[in-house]
Amino acid sequence: MPIVAQSTETTDWVSRFADEVIEESERRAPGKPVVVASGLSPSGPIHLGNLREVMTPHLVADEIRRRGHEVRHLISWDDYDRYRKVPNGVEGTDASWAEHIGKPLTSVPAPAGSPYPNWAEHFKAAMVASLAELGVEFDGISQTAQYTSGVYREQILHAMKHRGDIDAILDQYRTKKAPAKKQQQKAVDAAELEAEAGSGAAEEDDGSSGSAGYFPYKPFCGSCGKDLTTVTAYDDDTTELTYVCTEDGFTETVHLSEFNRGKLVWKVDWPMRWAYEGVIFEPSGVDHSSPGSSFQVGGQIVGIFGGERPIGPMYAFVGISGMAKMSSSKGGVPTPADALQIMEPQLLRWLYARRRPNQSFKIAFDQEIQRLYDEWDKLDGKVEDGSALPADLAAHSRAVRTAAGELPRTPRPMPYRTLASVADITAGAEDQTLRILSELDPAHPLSTLDEVRPRLDKAEAWINTHVPADQRTIVRDEPDTELLKSLDEPSQQSLRLLRDGLAEHWSLDGLSHLVYGVPKVQAGFSADATAKELPPEIKTAQRTFFALLYHLLVGRDTGPRLPTLLLAVGQERVRRLLGE
Repeated sequence: MPIVAQSTETTDWVSRFADEVIEESERRAPGKPVVVASGLSPSGPIHLGNLREVMTPHLVADEIRRRGHEVRHLISWDDYDRYRKVPNGVEGTDASWAEHIGKPLTSVPAPAGSPYPNWAEHFKAAMVASLAELGVEFDGISQTAQYTSGVYREQILHAMKHRGDIDAILDQYRTKKAPAKKQQQKAVDAAELEAEAGSGAAEEDDGSSGSAGYFPYKPFCGSCGKDLTTVTAYDDDTTELTYVCTEDGFTETVHLSEFNRGKLVWKVDWPMRWAYEGVIFEPSGVDHSSPGSSFQVGGQIVGIFGGERPIGPMYAFVGISGMAKMSSSKGGVPTPADALQIMEPQLLRWLYARRRPNQSFKIAFDQEIQRLYDEWDKLDGKVEDGSALPADLAAHSRAVRTAAGELPRTPRPMPYRTLASVADITAGAEDQTLRILSELDPAHPLSTLDEVRPRLDKAEAWINTHVPADQRTIVRDEPDTELLKSLDEPSQQSLRLLRDGLAEHWSLDGLSHLVYGVPKVQAGFSADATAKELPPEIKTAQRTFFALLYHLLVGRDTGPRLPTLLLAVGQERVRRLLGE
């Protein structure tokens, strides 16, 4: 079918890229599937910054699928990359792991206790599971499998034949020449810097430069298995290649036309793959926008392989509330699996869909997650009543469904902050949780907790894993008699007014009206009086009243929203703790 670049959702960034990609695909490869790509290096936990490398092309690919076109979203697992360093935060790692530095990731044992055969598969598995939960459809390509099976043999021989052309391109960006050993260390430092900046694949050095000249290919040593090798001789006609390992002095002569234990250096490997796969769209991290970065240099090198650089939007960093910029090489940073433990897939998809790739944003693991959920639920309501703006409507649509259908969702999505408060107060006791949640709206009680799952489970996980123990809510067993005795008459009156109204107002809305209304009534106003009708002192009186209730119920100045807390504690116990 002919490809027509048109969209019903022209107001958001995804549709605009989809238009451009469809048009470019028709120009480059008419009648063929549109190819978009991502690259991930499973060198450690694949974090939420890396997820942007996947979500950006996923959202564009999904929009193209919605228009009825065939799309391939390739995820290249850069599992043939060198093992650069032992990341922090990986259980079972110690100094002995340093002996594997320089080997392919698939040649490094998995962390202790892992069911997977090697380091790369261990970290790849968690990401694959998360992408399934997020509804991301992709074709995975193991670069270990590609290289070791000889898939890229012709491309490797072509690169070696044109090594002078490649070297000339790279030389445009080299600021100064350095001795081989220093050049090698500089390359490793550059690799770590670019990987820490959040790029999809680890940067490597430009290639092997020795007395025999420049080579864009690195063999893995036949003795130690590491890439600390230098090509010392190569014959284009016979493809005879000799290398020496700087680690152990091992030397070997092989025929490259039959040899599958090595790979092109990254700045050559990436553009080679663009040409080989026919990639039309692939984003890159902000670090790739600088002169000499792999995306910029690759745009010139790809021509050597007969291809063109993809449309490649720069994507900005993804942060975490209360944490510094993420780095998978340092470890200990949140992954998509960590996020999906505390939030539904729709919310996580929305965070990536609503911001243009070049806009940074943060993902909340602290109290801010409650505000994000409030914002999401508000948008949900606007979509339902038809008042959502076009761009917000598009982002919402991309969050809740893919071209394959709607993602599973919570049947009755109660406010996240309410569910978190109830989970906090009940410590996960299901009978108490069901009682409290049913009393939130007595006219429509829950019949089972499955109605509020999985959101309830996410909120409970957040309480249990991200709320410090000193901020958890523990309801008093006995009344604070000393505090009750010390109260003046106005304070005692406020407690009487609250106790007297409990039975009549025993629902979430009713208790909200009651707790805010008591200070108004005490000051001579109607409980229904609006903020415009009240003097500023009423707000102060309300805060004082709320603090008193928190002290009497949980022994602190603050806590969960009072209506939810009162429902959780129960009428009889509330009356007793408030001095009846």
